[in-house]
Amino acid sequence: MRVGPGEDYRITWVYHRPGLPMKVLRVKEGWRYVRDPDGAEGWVMARFLTRERTGFVTTGAAAPLRDKGESGARLLWKVAPGVVGKLGDCAAGWCEFAIGPRKGFVEQARLWGAGEP
Repeated sequence: MRVGPGEDYRITWVYHRPGLPMKVLRVKEGWRYVRDPDGAEGWVMARFLTRERTGFVTTGAAAPLRDKGESGARLLWKVAPGVVGKLGDCAAGWCEFAIGPRKGFVEQARLWGAGEP
């Protein structure tokens, strides 16, 4: 992440976590102005980003991963805050969420990155 849209600008952050969701706020040529789950903002080369949507479990207690998008559905696992997973479709306040082979539904309010892309 850089302070400006070019390789001559100072690097402010280096990300090592694969799949960390980023919200794209602006586009300029081959650069994207992004915000990460901690609120840090800056410019990243577009080639370092992927179009695959991911989500980040927000702070607090572990988020229930259920077999259906309903609060009374069977509990499959509890997902710790900070876990990153692949984000599927969201409907009625629930999102499809996959962490490796484990798949289910998590409440949309517990996922950073589940809003508008």
